[in-house]
Amino acid sequence: MPAQPDPALPDPALPTPAQSGTFRPQIIPCVDIQGGRAVRLYEGDPDRETVYFESPLLAARHWASLGAPLIHIVDLDAATGRGENRQLIAGIVEQLEVPLEVGGGVRDLKAAEALLSLGVSRVVIGTAAVRRPQLVAELLALHGPERVVVSLDARWPDVAVSGWAEASGVKVAEMTARLGELGLETLIFTDVTRDGTLKGLDRELMAQVRQLWTNTLIVGGGVANRQDAELLSELRIEGAIVGRAIYEGTLPYPL
Repeated sequence: MPAQPDPALPDPALPTPAQSGTFRPQIIPCVDIQGGRAVRLYEGDPDRETVYFESPLLAARHWASLGAPLIHIVDLDAATGRGENRQLIAGIVEQLEVPLEVGGGVRDLKAAEALLSLGVSRVVIGTAAVRRPQLVAELLALHGPERVVVSLDARWPDVAVSGWAEASGVKVAEMTARLGELGLETLIFTDVTRDGTLKGLDRELMAQVRQLWTNTLIVGGGVANRQDAELLSELRIEGAIVGRAIYEGTLPYPL
C-alpha cells in the first residue's frame, strides 16, 4: 500500500528547485552478507533469504568488473546480533580497488573505527544514529562528512532499528532534521516494506523524503527496473542502493 502523503509536508508532486538539466543518479550495487554468503532478504527478514553468491568477495568482484564506482556492503549478522563477518569484509577491501561503504551493527565508536581502519571508504551508521546521535557527531568531527553515512530504515513514517526488527518510536522527519543539524552530508533511506521485493519505488514516499533531505540522498527498497531509475532522475535523488534487481537482471547493470 503506497505511503500516504504527510499533510504537514509540501505536495510531493511539486518539482524540487533543482529539477532542471541532465541528472544521472548513481546505481550502487549492494552485497548483503549473512552466514558468510552474499544474499538478499525479503522485506528485511533474515529467515527469508535468497543466496546469490556463496562468496561475498566474488559478488563484490563481479560488480567491480562491471564498473561499479562504489559497492555497498551490509553485515546482516552483525546487524541482527547473530555474529559478524569482519574478516570477510577485510578480504574484500584488500582485494578490490573499488571504494566500499560498510554498515551493519556499527553501534559504537570502536566498531566504526575498526571498519575505517580496514580501509573502508565510509562507514554506515543505522540504529546507533537513532539511539545515540552523539556517535554521528563524534564520527563527523573525527573523520569528516565524506567518510560517515547514516542509514534511515523506515516503515513510514517511523524509523526501524535493530536490523529492521523494531520500531524506534522516532519519525523520519524528526531524524532528518536532527541529522541535518549535526552536519551530515549523505543519507541512505530504505523503505523496509519494499526491500528485496522488486515492487518498485514508492513515488510519493520518495518525493517526501527528497524534500525532507536536501543534501546527498541515496535510497533503497524495491528498486525493480528502468522506470525506477527514471524516477530517481525525475526527483533529483542522487542514487539508489540496488540488490535483487541487478542480481536477477530486471534492471540492467550498468544502465
